[in-house]
Amino acid sequence: MNLQQALDNPSSCFATPADVVRSRELSHSEKVQILRRWEYEARLLEVAQEENMTGGSTSRLADILDALHSLGAEGSFSAAYPH
Repeated sequence: MNLQQALDNPSSCFATPADVVRSRELSHSEKVQILRRWEYEARLLEVAQEENMTGGSTSRLADILDALHSLGAEGSFSAAYPH
């Protein structure tokens, strides 16, 4: 697996957020980074959905937050992606 690709586009490397958690190739920190990126993308998708700007894609935010919780990574993505 290409770590940079997973960080840039998590859904291109993992079918579900739970797959990130189960990965034996990644450190805890890398898993959290990947899930934070996925969370960021999911939040952007939700905003687009609220504005009727999506092509039918569905957000995986709940699954992503569950995966982060299972890793003990609480809080928001804003620490990883400041404004």
